[in-house]
Amino acid sequence: MAKLEARGISKSFRGGGGYTLRALGGIDLAVESGEFVCLVGPSGCGKSTFLRIVAGLDAPDAGEVVFDGRAVRGTGPERIMVFQEGALFPWLSVGDNVSFGLRVNGVPAAERAEISARYLEMMQLGQFARYHPHQLSTGMRQRVAIARALAMDPDVLLMDEPFAALDTQTRYTLIGEMQEIWQRTKKTILFVTHNVAESAALASRVVVFGNRPSRVRTEFRIDSPRPRHAEDGSLASIQREILAALRPEVRRQEGLDG
Repeated sequence: MAKLEARGISKSFRGGGGYTLRALGGIDLAVESGEFVCLVGPSGCGKSTFLRIVAGLDAPDAGEVVFDGRAVRGTGPERIMVFQEGALFPWLSVGDNVSFGLRVNGVPAAERAEISARYLEMMQLGQFARYHPHQLSTGMRQRVAIARALAMDPDVLLMDEPFAALDTQTRYTLIGEMQEIWQRTKKTILFVTHNVAESAALASRVVVFGNRPSRVRTEFRIDSPRPRHAEDGSLASIQREILAALRPEVRRQEGLDG
């Protein structure tokens, strides 16, 4: 049985003048325990919408998300999301940001401090526990957001373009660190990205979404040894295959085909 399964997920949005935008047209996707799955597709095709539905932040118009055999009804601690901008609390220290969810859940202070310190060390931020978000770089803030998510010990980590705002050097560093974290924690990860090189470096499976209304068009399993780097020549072939699968979807979005 899959760890997480999306069955026929559809979603539309109403606009002005009665216009309806069909974002998702029936997404079927099964994710096994411990998989690292990257979702790629044309800009605006509904990848982030799908991730929000899996997180329980939005409800589908049709279909269902199933976690460990049970239908998802709203958010839950077994599915934690990392957003593109980190969404840290600016008035809290780094350590308190990481331990915030633990405090809400009633975890004792000493245990919170130990867990927070452990994950800050994992993200190479141990010496910054007393700092505040405005004192950190964008890349460091995103590391704090990842540490906060991991501190909750979720079964599934949902990541919505977490490296999109980072410079190339920081992005490449975090690609390597994210692989190490995944191998150490054995988490199931669903990761949205527009970056094909990033997806090939990170994923055990890359899933390609089509243009709106989105469905899964194809997928690629990647068995290359780790650690991988986005610029690895050994990944060039699979990157070309993913780009070839994306190209007609992008052209259709731009009205160049059909």
